[in-house]
Amino acid sequence: MMPSRFLLTIASSEDSTMAASHARAESAPSASSPAGVGAARVARSPSGAGGAPVGGAGGAGSRRGTCLPSGARILTMLAPRPSATRRRWHATHGGRRRRSQDAGAPPFRHRNEVQGKQRRRRGRRRHRRARGTARGARAREGGVRLQFHVVSFEGPDLYARAGGLATRVEGLAATLSALGFETHLWFVGDPALPGHEQRGTLHLHRWCQWVSARHPGGVYEGERAKERELAASLPRFLLGELLAPHLAAGGRAVVLAEEWQTAHAVIALDALLRAAGLRERVDLLWNANNVYGFHELPWPALRAAARITTVSRYMKHRMREWGVDALVVPNGLAETAFEPPCRTSVAALRSRLHDRTVLTKVARWDPDKRWVETIDLVAELKRRAWRPLLVARGGREPYGDEVRRAMRARGLRVAERRPPRPGREGLVEALWDTGDADVVELCAHLDADARRVLFRGADAVLANSGHEPFGLVGLETMAAGGLACTGCSGEDYAVPGHNALVLETGDPREFMALFAWLRTHPDEARAMRRAGRSTARRYAWDEVLRRALLPRLGLAPRAEPARAAPGAAARLTA
Repeated sequence: MMPSRFLLTIASSEDSTMAASHARAESAPSASSPAGVGAARVARSPSGAGGAPVGGAGGAGSRRGTCLPSGARILTMLAPRPSATRRRWHATHGGRRRRSQDAGAPPFRHRNEVQGKQRRRRGRRRHRRARGTARGARAREGGVRLQFHVVSFEGPDLYARAGGLATRVEGLAATLSALGFETHLWFVGDPALPGHEQRGTLHLHRWCQWVSARHPGGVYEGERAKERELAASLPRFLLGELLAPHLAAGGRAVVLAEEWQTAHAVIALDALLRAAGLRERVDLLWNANNVYGFHELPWPALRAAARITTVSRYMKHRMREWGVDALVVPNGLAETAFEPPCRTSVAALRSRLHDRTVLTKVARWDPDKRWVETIDLVAELKRRAWRPLLVARGGREPYGDEVRRAMRARGLRVAERRPPRPGREGLVEALWDTGDADVVELCAHLDADARRVLFRGADAVLANSGHEPFGLVGLETMAAGGLACTGCSGEDYAVPGHNALVLETGDPREFMALFAWLRTHPDEARAMRRAGRSTARRYAWDEVLRRALLPRLGLAPRAEPARAAPGAAARLTA
């Protein structure tokens, strides 16, 4: 059997490059971090005793400085031949590299070689993006100009944020706009901000402001009055001011409405379009993100007015109870979700809390989110001297009072923290002095930058809902490089033991057994985080649109569309 010291050196330099890129993507820049050490072992494995350089002295057959025992030479015959550029470099620099290896140094790779490959790769990406953007900017299919309208209660304003729906519509609208489509986002916005705001091809329409002015507590305060106003005024305005002129000019439109509050508006818009003889030029879609309000919906009228979609196979089966066979168009992530968290902030957070088992939960105060089961888990971890620290961020729901009573009843010490300023710096400052608290409740909104740092820096992010239509927090955790712990309902993206911990019960012992195994196998934990990032990439909004939505509308792109501009979602929330 081949000695283990040779197994790492047989890997090709492409594998080493991948390992190095994973190490760079990890949060801590120092080699003391678990991910940095693991990648360094692969990229800088010393040549084994008795090994010999493959190929002649500095000749074209030299294999990137890889040292193999004589019995393993056959493996090099299966490897691809190096490029002409690489062979010329070997002929010039092979001697220097061999001398380094003879002295016991790690395999030498010229910096220009690595940077040249990276420059060529970046150039190819820029070319594809420019080509796709030019195609998307025309926003045409067969010469017909397209217009998208997204209708939702929640939106990018702080007033209009309550849960994952705001994140969904932000990313969807920003990506459609970045692909060049004229996009309009209609939502119940802040009454103090302008009613209409344009940012490039993206238009923000803050509707129901005259009602929201009487309900300053947030988007769902006065919900019934806002839902009635939306159904009464938006369809007629949308048709008269935007759809009719656009359709009369030969264009085509797509209306994507979200959740039960928009159902009557969709039915009314369908009736107006039919009366005007324009229905055939407009695609109406209504999407269900949860089962809320299902018992009040006029399902026959809604099915006749629009195509019904939902976000997961789990929700598809739940909707069959109502006689609805929905199409699945999953949630997606904006490009900003894949921006690496600030390494300095993550390192500071981990350093400060290095002696604690840090768990994070960001969810509405709702029984479906298994908040009480999470409190039971923290209490059990404390009893077993794991020194847990739960960083919790809920909402404004009254169920939060019940959760806080459960914390006190189990003898947990609770501290409330309000970040002194927005962003990652405020988060780190808020968690800098937690004392002997078992639970820290964050009492302010966490923006995307702060969430990425929190998800990456925590030992595990508990997205362990009992009923979860999709699980956007778990997917955001994966994109940030965190360790997601999900339930097993609508999280289609979660593969147990591969990219996430998947809990099937509310028993604390289930989590403790899985997490204890990862603590004793840090390589597996790092591999799970890397697999999570790879999985999240498949749920980028431009990928979801290309694979799941545009083909349903007969708008499948002839080539891969451009990725959304990295700052699109950030500009949306500015």
